[in-house]
Parts: sequence; structure tokens; C-alpha cells
Amino acid sequence: MAQQPDEKAENGSEATNGNGSVQQQTLNILAQYVKDLSFESPGSPLSLRPREKAPGISINVNVNANPIAETDFDVVLTLSAKAADGKDVLFNVELVYGGVFRLEGFPQEHMLPLLFIECPRLLFPFARQIIAEATRNGGFPPLMIDPIDFAQMFQQRMAEEQTKAQVS
Repeated sequence: MAQQPDEKAENGSEATNGNGSVQQQTLNILAQYVKDLSFESPGSPLSLRPREKAPGISINVNVNANPIAETDFDVVLTLSAKAADGKDVLFNVELVYGGVFRLEGFPQEHMLPLLFIECPRLLFPFARQIIAEATRNGGFPPLMIDPIDFAQMFQQRMAEEQTKAQVS
């Protein structure tokens, strides 16, 4: 059976470009970079002593994307983690890790999910490793951040944006 010009290929790698011809869909990482990295251990060396219970750790994650050319986008993943024992801060680490992505051939309605789900998913393992090494180099056990569900984060963000639009 012949594929109609407006149908996607079975592997999802092609889309029409509006005039009926098929265009290849590509997502390429052009560059990855550390934009900002901060590690603080205000109580060192006393904060490095063994503890009877694990410290409380809070982790925040944020994703932003900005166009830098027609098909190129700067996607920035911000991870911050703070470990505390009661009111004493053991460490505070923040990483702003970015990637320049080229997205070609995707329909407009797929761009936001690609930029806010797929691109940060590709960046995350590298950012996770940097955080783990920073905490280990600070004298603590490496902080291995659990995998992040970027699809759920995106859905929450879209729901918040929709609520803001309805209130305005």
C-alpha cells in the first residue's frame, strides 16, 4: 500500500512540509555546556562528620528553551539540591546545564514537547553526573538524582499556563 503524503512513516521519522513532499525529521545535539555550577558547604569540615541519620535533601528542577535560529534552540536544565541536618545546611549545589539542539522537519505542535521533554531527557544523564561528582568532590557521598519524568513536568507546566490564561 502506498503511503499518502500526509501520513507519517511507520517509524515516525518523516512528515510533510506543507507542499506534499516528505521531509526527514531530525533532532541533533549541536553542543552541551555548563553555564553555571555552584557548590557550597558552609559548615565544612564539621559537616563532613558521620551522621546517625541521612540528611534531608530537597531537589528542584527547571527547564527553559529559547530559539537561537530558525531550527536551533538553547535548552537549559537547572538542577539544585540542598542537604540539611535540621537547620544546618550540609551542602547546596546548583547546576545550569544547557544544550543547543537542531530540530528539523517536525510539525509545530510537536515542538514544545520535544523542547521540554525529549531535549532535557537527553541532557539529564550528563547533568546528573556533574552533580554527583560535585557532591563527591565536596567530601560527601555522591548525590545520585533519581530519573526525572519530564513528560509529567511538562504536563504540569501546561496546566499551570492554562490556569493563568483563564484567570487573566
